[in-house]
Parts: sequence; C-alpha cells; structure tokens
Amino acid sequence: MGQEISFPTSNPFNDPTFLSTFKIPSRWQPTFETKSYPSPSIFATLRRARIPKPNDFIPLFGDCISVASTRTQEFLVFKDPENKFHPGSEVLTQIFLMTYITQSVSLNLINNFTCTAMTPEQRILLGADWVWALLDKPSKTPKIQIAVQVLHLHEREEAEDHTCGQETYRESMQMAQRASSNRNMHEKMVDFCTSIGKDCYALFLFFGKKNDRENIYGVLSNNFEAANGKYHRFDRTLIENFFRGSRYLHTPSGMMHAIISKRRGDPLTLMIKFS
Repeated sequence: MGQEISFPTSNPFNDPTFLSTFKIPSRWQPTFETKSYPSPSIFATLRRARIPKPNDFIPLFGDCISVASTRTQEFLVFKDPENKFHPGSEVLTQIFLMTYITQSVSLNLINNFTCTAMTPEQRILLGADWVWALLDKPSKTPKIQIAVQVLHLHEREEAEDHTCGQETYRESMQMAQRASSNRNMHEKMVDFCTSIGKDCYALFLFFGKKNDRENIYGVLSNNFEAANGKYHRFDRTLIENFFRGSRYLHTPSGMMHAIISKRRGDPLTLMIKFS
C-alpha cells in the first residue's frame, strides 16, 4: 500500500558530493587563498606625498623674521650704565641680516626664498640694504622681490655719520655717490622698485620709532611712486606719515600672505610690526 519510503543508512554529511548539490552565489563564495594581503588602513591614506603649495615658505619666513627681530631687539633696548657705548646703526642692520640668513639656511628656505645683501656701492646706487626674492621654481628667476631699507633713530644715524671709516671714501663708492647725488636714499629705492614693476615692493624697516624706540616696524608698498610724484620730497617724514590713521598692523607672515594672494598688478600698501 502506498509508496515505499527509504531512509539513508549513512550520514549524508559524510558524503563529499552532498554539499556540491547546493550552489552558493559567486559573490558570497569565500576565498581560501593561502596568501592574503591586508587592505590599506585609513592612516595609509594620510601618508600620501604632499603636494607643495605656493605659500608653503611663509611659516618658515615668519620664523626667520621672529628670530632676527628678537635678536636685534636685544641690542635696541641695550643701555650702557655709563652712557658711553651705543651700538651703531650699521651694527644693528648687520645683526638682523646675519641672524635672518643663518636661520633661513638652517630651515632650507633659500631654495625658494632668497636674501641678497647689497654691497656698499649697490646700497648707494639702489638705496636698499638687501633684497628678498621669491623664486619661480622651474626657472629660479625672481617672481616677487622686496627691497629693504633700514631706518634707524635719528641719534643713531647722526652718530654713525661722525664715525665713518676710510672705507666710505673708496673710489668706487665716490663714483656711485656722484651717479645718484640728485636723489636721497628713499627715492633711490622707490625708483629701483618702480623700474622693475608692481611685483617689486619697497619695504622701509624702522628700527625703533619716536613713540616706540624698542620695536621694529615696516611700511611696504609697490605704489610709492604715486606719493613720490605727488609730493615735492619723498623723505623719512613722509614715510612715517603712513602710520598715521593706520588701524591695523600686519605680522610679517600676514604681509607675505597679502603679497601672494593679491591680484597681479594691483597696488598694495601695508604697515607691519616685526617684533
């Protein structure tokens, strides 16, 4: 009666062909390879090679300026108890420049942002103590230049005039002096920057001011020629007047950010506090 049902006499799971009757979707099939490679962690993606940015040098520049300004400031505030010894203006300029160059070399900044000190003859002709230059990487030609002239307190400059050595009267310096005798040092540097174009900035660096003798300030512009043509004489008093009415003083790093980010050819004038 009815259909006869037979039961397996052995355990089907012991039969190697039993599991083969079930098909597992290919996307679910496990991999039993003996060699496996771990997937990259999230931290591996953070270690990718960093692409240099045009303003990567700015923090290094700011560090060099900070070290040089702090070192120079130590001598700006120096007071001899007997009031017989005062660091000369040329010494202060050299201290700032040597400290800056030493720091820039140690930070490997000079590959992108150079500092060129002027010879005495160049200083007489161009009015600059040194020139900073941001280089175009492929060609190593200057893309942006900043000509710097240091201005000292009047009493330091007067003392320096009375203690000039024989080097001042070298023939080459006399020739340079005659070639540009109709302009003062400030006008010479403005003319130098104007001859290059709007990518060259004049920076007048004050080692102390009347109302603050212990700090370092700067006035930077690529448009001083406008004032040079407007006024009969472009002198120290005119440069100091730029600070009047100025509500904001940039940091050296902020100065460089403003120069890099502005549209090429546009005028730019900034007041900066370096210390």
